[in-house]
Amino acid sequence: MSQIHKIELQTQIRSSPDRIFDIYKNKSHLMPKISPDKLQSIKVIEGDGMSVGSVRLWTYVMGIPVIAKDRIDVIDEEKKSITFVLIGGEVTKYFKSFKATLEATAKADKNIVKWSLEYEKASEDVPTPYSHLEFLVNASTDVDAFLLKT
Repeated sequence: MSQIHKIELQTQIRSSPDRIFDIYKNKSHLMPKISPDKLQSIKVIEGDGMSVGSVRLWTYVMGIPVIAKDRIDVIDEEKKSITFVLIGGEVTKYFKSFKATLEATAKADKNIVKWSLEYEKASEDVPTPYSHLEFLVNASTDVDAFLLKT
């Protein structure tokens, strides 16, 4: 019997949570410029690419080019969090469900980006998606570096 699993990873950033959240919510089209070694393209398929229900097609590199279609599922302005649900592409061949949530927060005197993955494997042979989680956190550190320069 399949079950939903959850893994999380966070990293400290120097940029404000507001600015990180703004890139992911309103300016994801900049991601291939910010992180060209990881992200090749992002195309909006439905909606405006910035609101709940928008569907985007991502081409990214994890050793080889990979395609993923996501839908923005939840945006919480107060928590500075966005949840993306994968609805097509390579990852959906291995997972019955795959949801990624970004949360940018300030805790004490530290700014933090946390990524959470909730997923259900298509079979028990599918490995836990730690590499996807690390990819997302590494892309966030690229966004942080970009924001520190601008």
